[in-house]
Amino acid sequence: MAKLIGSAPNQISTNGDLGSMAFEDRTNYITKGASVHQPFRNIIINGDMSIAQRGTSETGITSGGYLTVDRQSFVIVNQGTFTMSQETDVPSGQGFTKSLKFNCTTADASPTGTDRLYLSNRFEGQNLQYLKKGTSNAESLTLSFWVKSNKTGTYIAELFDNDNTRQISQTYTINSSNTWEKKTLTYEGDTSGALDNDNNNSLELNLWFGGGSTFTGGTLNTSWNANVNNKRASGVVNLADSTSNEWYITGVQLEAGTTASDFEFLPHDVNLQRCYRYCYRINGNSSDQQQCGAIGFANGGSTFNAMMRFSPDMRTAPTVTEDNMSQTTTGSAISLTGTFDNSDTSDCNAAGLSFSADSGTPFTVGNVMFPRVNTSTSAFIQFDAEL
Repeated sequence: MAKLIGSAPNQISTNGDLGSMAFEDRTNYITKGASVHQPFRNIIINGDMSIAQRGTSETGITSGGYLTVDRQSFVIVNQGTFTMSQETDVPSGQGFTKSLKFNCTTADASPTGTDRLYLSNRFEGQNLQYLKKGTSNAESLTLSFWVKSNKTGTYIAELFDNDNTRQISQTYTINSSNTWEKKTLTYEGDTSGALDNDNNNSLELNLWFGGGSTFTGGTLNTSWNANVNNKRASGVVNLADSTSNEWYITGVQLEAGTTASDFEFLPHDVNLQRCYRYCYRINGNSSDQQQCGAIGFANGGSTFNAMMRFSPDMRTAPTVTEDNMSQTTTGSAISLTGTFDNSDTSDCNAAGLSFSADSGTPFTVGNVMFPRVNTSTSAFIQFDAEL
């Protein structure tokens, strides 16, 4: 007799074996003997810190941005100097292979005013509509992550609603120096302020490790309210107060509900594709030229037109930067005196790029052209559509 898993009408047959049938619940993704796991439940992209297209280390940081590990933006304003790097120091036995590290290299023991330090993850509103923010059914959110630092004390994890200028903060404590600790925090659902259904920065997770009085002078706001700056990070430590200070993080997960589930490990290719929506970078190397995925044709004695299709589509029309690009024509490589210049870009949107470029070397009109990244470890072309 058939044994059913799930409840009608969501039961669907998955296989037959000697007259018996197994079923799965297509609503909750339940299979026999397996626990309930909703796919892509982690709002954070690259929370295991495994993808670092731009490079694995950046030194001398006094103004932040997206510098190393993908989707991790460092906000630093007038509060010391830092190195930001991808590391292999991870909590033992948890499945992680990479972490993100911040190391203070120039101290600032007395932050003032608008000084600030935090790590920011930013999310498109169209990806968060299921949270039902701004309604009576607003979902709670649970944050979990692994953290390690020699600087013990109180840190702040903040959710900031950019669409409605609202925020909520929670504290966590690093108890033991230089020891990986797992932290779990839950945030109530916000029944005020719906998130915009678009591709802009609607919500941020900000992990504070320093700030001046503008952000720390009040009483910490632990419920959703209209933003008051001095209630955002009250009581936070100052990671910039000594050049011996370090802070590591990995396994960052933000999900709907009041319970933290196990970290959602994604296959490398899936994780990388999700990062490509915000940054797509092709690096050169010392042994081989890297084709940039564009193809075109020579339309004049020293000019060519080319087109490049992004896959997946980027969040918005990207900013294009490059160094040490050249062109290859059908049949042979041409030694060029010029390089691709992104200022020659004629049309660019989220789906792709068309451009023209010039060279001092004569082309044969009609030849197929392939822009490429040269054989240099410093050569690259990068498309940036970050929030």
